[in-house]
Amino acid sequence: MDEPLSPWHDGERAVHRRLRIAEQIEPIGGRNIRPFMPDQHRVFFAQLPFLVAGSVDRAGRPWASILSGRPGFAASPDPRLLQVAAWPVAGDPLTEALVVGGRIALLGIELPTRRRNRLNGRIVAADGDGFAVAAEQSFGNCPQYIHLRYYGALRRVPAAAEPFTALPDDARALIARSDTCFVASATRAGAGGEPGSADVSHRGGREGFIGIDEAGVLAIPDYRGNRYFNTLGNLALNPRAGLLFIDFASGDLLQLTGTTEIVWDGPEVEAFAGAQRLWRLAPTAGNWLRGAFPLRMTDGEPAPQFSE
Repeated sequence: MDEPLSPWHDGERAVHRRLRIAEQIEPIGGRNIRPFMPDQHRVFFAQLPFLVAGSVDRAGRPWASILSGRPGFAASPDPRLLQVAAWPVAGDPLTEALVVGGRIALLGIELPTRRRNRLNGRIVAADGDGFAVAAEQSFGNCPQYIHLRYYGALRRVPAAAEPFTALPDDARALIARSDTCFVASATRAGAGGEPGSADVSHRGGREGFIGIDEAGVLAIPDYRGNRYFNTLGNLALNPRAGLLFIDFASGDLLQLTGTTEIVWDGPEVEAFAGAQRLWRLAPTAGNWLRGAFPLRMTDGEPAPQFSE
């Protein structure tokens, strides 16, 4: 049988070489990162009430977003296609990517079970009510750093983006108490205008695990993980990223996008217990999406799912 093709791009390989894991990780990629969805991933996406999306706007800025619906709003009619019956709220930069030929990353994460699977691909259909993604990379991640939360009430509130440039105080407060966020990144666009590939992933830690200084620059610790280094590999090629924070009590979403710098070692890394390295993000723009996350979630005892 032919060896599976390597999924690693130049940025990921550069990080693998820097960390001296290239020989070990090279054969793993072709086995674990597939150009189709295994059946268990297809079933998993169909049982979720929300997906996290990563995209790049027309200015080349990555953004992380949320799409939601009743379980079944995402469905896979065959292993290479995922159909999503949802559309972003008004003003969400994700809308700019939802055109045929656009690139998108999707993360399915089930907080009550701490499962997560990822799909990166290309938009092959979009009509304003939903879209379809052709799979290019499909792979799972372990449950590390995912905080257990349970579904509560489902409350849909009309929402629209409230853009800002300077980081507001209430955004700082949400970051300071968050134990979960999501990061979008991407490779550079091709010379002919071909959009770069997008990625979106989960980050978790203790409450307030992300640092923030007076200037509003965020420090995101990088803990031991699967050693794929999809995010750091993208940042090595294209030092831009987007972050998404969820207020699980109110349903507010905070989106940030900005420029990054990787800090590989030294006192700044050592200040974050357990971190192996970190990266900084200097926000250049952001949005509040008030009430745009329809699920109210709790870390206490399970509530009836999707109660009105």
